Amino acid sequence: IVPVVMAGVLGIYGFIISVLIAQKVAPTDYKMFDGYAHLASGLACGLSGLSAGMAIGVVGDSGVRANAQQPKLFVGMILILIFAEALALYGLIVGIILSGKSSTQ
Repeated sequence: IVPVVMAGVLGIYGFIISVLIAQKVAPTDYKMFDGYAHLASGLACGLSGLSAGMAIGVVGDSGVRANAQQPKLFVGMILILIFAEALALYGLIVGIILSGKSSTQ
């Protein structure tokens, strides 16, 4: 159940970025720089979430199978899952920094 919960957190990261971007979109005075910054923000978070999800899926599948054969491997599996989740967290941080940039600064 741990890999399923960690994969669910990746969706929350995307939701956070989408809320941050949606607050800054305005019908008027929305410059091209802001649009590209928001696109880059979404891509950074989305692609890092995709790679973290793939890593969590591979590690979760093999880790659960290995844990069934030898229970000592549970701690190692959790550590590798945490490092895989860190990939998406880095993408979230980069996305927040990029969405904070605006053409008025």
